Amino acid sequence: MFYVQRGQVPHKRHTQFRKPDGTLYAEELFGVEGFSGPASLLYHHTAPTRTNRIEKVGDVALERWSDAPHRHYLVKTGSIETGGNAISGRVPLFFNSDVTFGVVRPTEPMDRFYRNGEADELLFVHEGHGTLETIFGPIDYRPGDYLVIPIGTTYRLIPGDVDQRMLWLECPSEIEPPRRYRNEYGQLLEHAPYCERDIRPPGEMAAHTETGEFVVDVKTRGRISAYHFSHHPFDLVGWDGYLYPYAFNIEDFEPITGRVHQPPPVHQTFQARNFVVCSFVPRKFDYHPLAIPAPYNHSNINSDEVIYYVAGNFMSRRGVDISSFTVHPAGIPHGPHPGTVEASIGREATEELAVMIDTFHPLHLTRQAGELEDPAYPFSWLPAADAAAEAQELAERGPEAFPD
Repeated sequence: MFYVQRGQVPHKRHTQFRKPDGTLYAEELFGVEGFSGPASLLYHHTAPTRTNRIEKVGDVALERWSDAPHRHYLVKTGSIETGGNAISGRVPLFFNSDVTFGVVRPTEPMDRFYRNGEADELLFVHEGHGTLETIFGPIDYRPGDYLVIPIGTTYRLIPGDVDQRMLWLECPSEIEPPRRYRNEYGQLLEHAPYCERDIRPPGEMAAHTETGEFVVDVKTRGRISAYHFSHHPFDLVGWDGYLYPYAFNIEDFEPITGRVHQPPPVHQTFQARNFVVCSFVPRKFDYHPLAIPAPYNHSNINSDEVIYYVAGNFMSRRGVDISSFTVHPAGIPHGPHPGTVEASIGREATEELAVMIDTFHPLHLTRQAGELEDPAYPFSWLPAADAAAEAQELAERGPEAFPD
């Protein structure tokens, strides 16, 4: 990331920085990887350590769906009910030791503040507008925004309209632009599909100096603890550094194309430990005279591929609704559905929009994912008549088709 400053900061770090009344502002180093990773310096009106009560709220646990056969999955989330806020309304769907992700359809603003003390977070805004309020300042969001929230950031999300739908993700590692897009100084290179101009850091915000009862729910070590403060947590007079939340809109991702079909790494948008996030966006198709725009069959030998469908008509899939996830796990091949290869030849462009998460360790499905899963999907590569017969057989067999 690049250097950003908001508000007032002293000329030299770790030196006296006084308020108009002569008392000192409280300096805080906000950083990762000890003192060697990205960091920012925050200047508080009140010391951030001054809490007057701490209580346990509850444990955080995921229910793993009992294993079905090793196969492809289609998880349909279009019908998930709205409710709760950006934290309480989260529905976890997939997880391993490197990442957990799912969907949320919040209808309420967060009346308490939240801090994830064990993971970076990523929110992809599918539907809705609003404001992500953070200790660093506000970020207005709109459909297509990725909201990247570093570990330890205090925030709350305020929906601006009724219809909100988001993909949420958390991971105990840094979410960052791929290293191959950056030079040795960290600057995004000319061939990268986006640049610093596309990244929206927090805006300016006046320090909140009001007093009262303020609660920050902190997630760490598998539990939520509530920290009570008599001062507002967004009390910064200023901050500067390289670690802060930001927004990046998927519309600003510039697709990389070629004469023949390009592999998924050209769509990579973020990297983290043992998984990547990719963006499929509207783009021109391949321009070799004999090009086949549809992707070729491929086997994920050592990675699980999950695609969340956002908008448009995905050229290689049939029967997959918007707001659904396809899961193509390691060890078995997948590819375009019957008829889509021939249908893609001669087409000049696609309007598809999707987010892909590829993990390099096996993913588990949650109980909630199992309740939303379509067991007929593994047979969708059969000719249409055979696929219809398989679907009918599954319907007749009922729950016994794929026992838990």
